[in-house]
Amino acid sequence: MKIALIGYGKMGKAIEEIALQKGHTVVMRINSLNLETLNEEALRQAEADVAIEFSGPESAFKNITLCLAAGLPVISGSTGWLANLSEVEAYCTKTNGCFLYASNFSIGVNLFFKLNRFLSALMFPHSAYHPSIREIHHTQKKDAPSGTAITIAEEIIEKSERVRKWVSGAAAASDELRIISERKDPAPGTHIVSWQSEIDEISITHEAKSRKGFAAGAVLAAEYVMGKRGIFTMQDVLDL
Repeated sequence: MKIALIGYGKMGKAIEEIALQKGHTVVMRINSLNLETLNEEALRQAEADVAIEFSGPESAFKNITLCLAAGLPVISGSTGWLANLSEVEAYCTKTNGCFLYASNFSIGVNLFFKLNRFLSALMFPHSAYHPSIREIHHTQKKDAPSGTAITIAEEIIEKSERVRKWVSGAAAASDELRIISERKDPAPGTHIVSWQSEIDEISITHEAKSRKGFAAGAVLAAEYVMGKRGIFTMQDVLDL
């Protein structure tokens, strides 16, 4: 599999390491210093089979649509750009392309998502318990709350009708879900979901030990989309 890496920071380099270990080839590396070289012609000349896009909120939408226009399946893990997600999905459908987005590619986190949905449905009838989320990341992380925390929150809201929306940092009303974001080093990423009552608390936690889990999941997703058309998630990749 020939990979175009759109975003060649710490995550891009971790993805490259895993990809090379699995016998794949990286044919293009794009970062902030050579972003102007990214265009449809360059993508076609590179003869990539798939693009893995981990850039940033300011460039993700343009990068993804460029890759789709060039006929490349796109795996994206950029966060902070999701106001344009529906537009990307519509463009993918229009061009008969292939697109897979995940707020988190870690296999463990995606199992955690499923566990979170199950726990939320289980807790919904018990009104004495109220949910909250705490997420901890390194100080270089640009967005807060994390995309993973937002995914967790949206899943809780979907399963628990007592919660209307999530709020960041501020004190939460009875129908709001509070997300507390902390930034400190070193911290690859921790997410804690708590359901608290006056008498006890139930919590589930996912703690990343390195970027390798995210990178391995992204490569697995790239392998999954080979030969496919449509819009997918990590739930599809892991058959969840």
